[in-house]
Amino acid sequence: MRPTGRRYAVAALSVLSALTVLPARLRAQSAPFLHVAALAIPTYTGVDPVPGGATLDELRVTQAMLMLHAGAFTNRLRLLGTFNAEGWTMPAGELGIGVWGEGFYDRRHPHTYVTELMLTGDQPVGGDVRLSLSAGKGFAPYGSDDPMNRPTVIFPVNHHWGQIMERAVLIGGVTWKVLTLEAGIFNGDEPEYPSQWPNMDRFGDSWSARLTVRPMAGLEFQGSRAMVKSPENRAGAGLENDKWSVSGRADRPLWGGQGYLFGEWARNSEASGTFVFRSFLFEGAWSRGRHRPYYRYENTDRPEETRTADPFHAPRPVFENSIVGTTRWSINILGYGYQFGRADRFSVQPMLEVSNAFVETVNGGIFNPQVFYGGQVFWSLTAAVRIGWNMSGHRMGRYGVLADPPATQPAMDHHHMQ
Repeated sequence: MRPTGRRYAVAALSVLSALTVLPARLRAQSAPFLHVAALAIPTYTGVDPVPGGATLDELRVTQAMLMLHAGAFTNRLRLLGTFNAEGWTMPAGELGIGVWGEGFYDRRHPHTYVTELMLTGDQPVGGDVRLSLSAGKGFAPYGSDDPMNRPTVIFPVNHHWGQIMERAVLIGGVTWKVLTLEAGIFNGDEPEYPSQWPNMDRFGDSWSARLTVRPMAGLEFQGSRAMVKSPENRAGAGLENDKWSVSGRADRPLWGGQGYLFGEWARNSEASGTFVFRSFLFEGAWSRGRHRPYYRYENTDRPEETRTADPFHAPRPVFENSIVGTTRWSINILGYGYQFGRADRFSVQPMLEVSNAFVETVNGGIFNPQVFYGGQVFWSLTAAVRIGWNMSGHRMGRYGVLADPPATQPAMDHHHMQ
């Protein structure tokens, strides 16, 4: 680790220690806890067309995860871990329309084996003010909820525009009444394979900040800004990403059930504005009893890169001349889930999703989707069974003062299930 990185680490440990120095009486009265949860989703997906113009269907186990949440000192010191087995259950990725990232195209990449491992200390300082410091591997304070937290099985195209994940992060946060401000530094490089750890020689070369407003329970808005150095070139020789994100989320009782609405806008600029990619996404769900219909619409720009001999992959590292065009994906997903069991215990939820998409080129370039795919209209069918144990509450990427709930027992509901 370079000297700057060592200074950051020492400072983080010092502040974490200070945040958790509580009166002896409080320490004596607080009982540590450990909460463990698990999730796996056997998934069948068929897509027409895929690269080359053929149809393809596959069976995978996606989102195979084990999560733990531990706390001590009245939960002022917390440890959060999310361990992901997708590198074993779907090493070739998950088939999907338009999804991309980390060298995969039209497939969602497997996440790293350790997706989150975060240690957090937080402390009230009076006057409705709380401070926190979080350090470890996880999500930078930027953007919206990870798609694993949201209703659909298939990930959106904008996954890498809406979140910055799997980094070595140091995050400071302050909350006052309904306002929460977070700022973080991290390494710019993203993983190239599931077992890879962040490049600590680059720790601190990128930053992000997020302001969140929560005016009432179940309603929040956020705005984020980030500068990410060379995410797709591990050595740091790639383009810098200038990122913006705005989103709103409501999760409240509605018509005798539980309603969920979410909308986001994101913008990613590279090479000082030479390449600009925008995304708009809206989704909603309604749960009543065992039933949950849901819907998502997305309109997202995607960079097109030169492919390897495998048309589902692009070479890494990426340089400026690797981008050969921009496509815009307009996708509708309609789905339905039926739940057996309880989300806070053992639950099984069969799900069915139908997707329709249209792709077009924008801003020039030599990439031609009509030739590459044999058409511009796509259909997919996804049948899945979400199997969860103790899944009620935790939203991935929310640490310290933005954790939900902030100071008592942990919650681990990734999927808005009742």
